[in-house]
Amino acid sequence: MDGGRVSEPEPDYEQEVLKRHKNAQAVTVLGEEDASVKLLEYLVFGAEDDLVERLDGGATLLDDDDSSESDVEDEARLTVQTTRTAVWEDDNDDLEEEVDMTHRFRRDLTKSDAEAKMSKQKLQQRMKEQFQKAMGGMPSWAESKVRKKNKKKDDSDNEDEDGDDLMRKTGNFVGSSDSLPKGIIRMKKCLHANNDRPSEDRLTTVQFHPSAQVVMTAGLDQSISLFQVDGKTNPKIQSIHLEKFPVHKAQFSVDGDQVVATSFRNKLFYIYDMMEGKVIPVHTVRGLREQRVKEFEVSPDGESLLLTGTSGYLHVLTMKTKEVVNSMKINGNIAGVAFSHDGSKVFTNSEEGEVYIWDMRSSKCLNRFTDDGCVSGTSMAASKNGQYLACGSAAGVVNVYSQEECMRQNNPKPLKAIMNLVTSATFLRFNPTSEILAIASRADDEAARLVHIPSFTVFSNFPMFQRRTIYRAHRMDFSPNSGFFSLANNKGHAPLFRLLHYKNF
Repeated sequence: MDGGRVSEPEPDYEQEVLKRHKNAQAVTVLGEEDASVKLLEYLVFGAEDDLVERLDGGATLLDDDDSSESDVEDEARLTVQTTRTAVWEDDNDDLEEEVDMTHRFRRDLTKSDAEAKMSKQKLQQRMKEQFQKAMGGMPSWAESKVRKKNKKKDDSDNEDEDGDDLMRKTGNFVGSSDSLPKGIIRMKKCLHANNDRPSEDRLTTVQFHPSAQVVMTAGLDQSISLFQVDGKTNPKIQSIHLEKFPVHKAQFSVDGDQVVATSFRNKLFYIYDMMEGKVIPVHTVRGLREQRVKEFEVSPDGESLLLTGTSGYLHVLTMKTKEVVNSMKINGNIAGVAFSHDGSKVFTNSEEGEVYIWDMRSSKCLNRFTDDGCVSGTSMAASKNGQYLACGSAAGVVNVYSQEECMRQNNPKPLKAIMNLVTSATFLRFNPTSEILAIASRADDEAARLVHIPSFTVFSNFPMFQRRTIYRAHRMDFSPNSGFFSLANNKGHAPLFRLLHYKNF
């Protein structure tokens, strides 16, 4: 004690330093955040600290000296950023959505009835293939162009390149089908079907066998010949001669075991049984009062013949008993006859331009109408898919109707009037897939056309060869799977063509 004052003890310097150090650590702990807390803050508030740092241009309020902790935090942030889902993505996009293919606008894209449903990706591919087939390949405007010189490799140029790629490709917009494209038909001219034995006179018939790779020709030289079809040599299999019997028409039976042949001036007709090698003449038919038998059609079930008589009569003759079991009559003379695909109905047109639809079982007329714009009918054909009916006229116009509309309406309008012939349309034939309608006139050379269905446009490359090959076509036919097409002409030849779109005979 000095001067009445009590002196206070001096603080221990080391204790003071230790105390201050502890306080500083406490303050530092209070200001720090755990890495998980910072990660949560980043997820919730969107890295607010980083934003403040960028705005202030300096360090954050609390500097973290622990570099290892900072590295862990940065790695965690990068991991979270890569696993985040973009707002425009939808989990349902990965689900494979099925498209209803029974809709009328999508039926042509299916290959079979089993494809009632189709994924979007598969439908897209079908449409793409159909487009490219219809265009005959990738269109010129979509082909790759010469790239610009000295093009800069930067982001903006890459975006422009992506845009160019989009305009170059047909993918992702259109899809695929095995349907026949219009415009140009891919075909190859082969050796004549009857090259091994050309006819000495006009051919009146050419027909492919319904099951074997065989073609038949017949004509005014009083013979029927069979040839094997290979497109190269087409060797002759057999020929039969019918004495004093110029053949007007010959046709295979449905099973292909027999050939029915008629002539011009009498009611005698022949049945050639190929299995037994016999030629059977049919001199008289019970119940038939016609002076001649010339035109006929074999029913799709193979059980009957439909004979065209005079004065508008149609006679139903059974193949088993060779007798007439029913008859039908139209006004005027019959110009053309065609069975429906199932044989339940018969279509006829008259020389006066009227069309009749008959029920085969009851022989009743189901409907009757006038062929649009027709003055004189000449020919008729029905498609095998049951969809189309074609009527030819003396003016060369071929009207194509919907069979369904022909059944329902008294005055149906044609789907298309085909006017590519300038002389009488004397013969019509649909191919087995109902994608081609062959039309011809025997009144002029090269007067034959192939019409694409359902666009109803003529293939521009047929006939178009360096020299005449068709001449005057009397009949035409397609092989069972449309792989071949042939004609019977007035020169005694049967020009043969390979249709390359179709893979089978």
